[in-house]
Amino acid sequence: MVNIMTILDILTYPDGVLIKKCSPVQNIDGVLQQTIGDMAETMYHAPGLGLAANQVGIQQRLLIYDVVPRQDGRDLRVLINPTIVDSEGEMISENEGCLSIPDFRADVKRASRILVEGYDRNGSPLRLEADGLLAIVLQHEIDHLNGTLFVDHLSSLKRGLFKRRIQKKLRQQK
Repeated sequence: MVNIMTILDILTYPDGVLIKKCSPVQNIDGVLQQTIGDMAETMYHAPGLGLAANQVGIQQRLLIYDVVPRQDGRDLRVLINPTIVDSEGEMISENEGCLSIPDFRADVKRASRILVEGYDRNGSPLRLEADGLLAIVLQHEIDHLNGTLFVDHLSSLKRGLFKRRIQKKLRQQK
């Protein structure tokens, strides 16, 4: 039997699903594997470096990512029930963006090194040390699972400007 992958709709701000904390994955089964495949199809189509399950309306602690440059192929990675267990240092994620917040980018303070624990797509325990781009992507996607958007890390002034811009855009669409 061939599984056909589906490109899912990516929810965008201000959808309330994006600010809800996700529940832990309970079963690693065929349904979850199909979800992972659909999320991968969606992320590569977007294109993005990572995608959290709640960005496609699934309230589970599941994320996927691929930080390999596209010209070098694909290296899909899956994290189930991820938790940042340690972090150190500080860096600026320059011009960070998000598939759920199109057309908006900003500099965001992130930890420079992190240690993440979780499970791979087969349910095997995983412990991952990350720095640089991978650390940024993982922090961004785990934030999603916790109901936090990258704009929540901005100063109140910048966050206010962003929200006013979104409200204006929504009024124009009506």
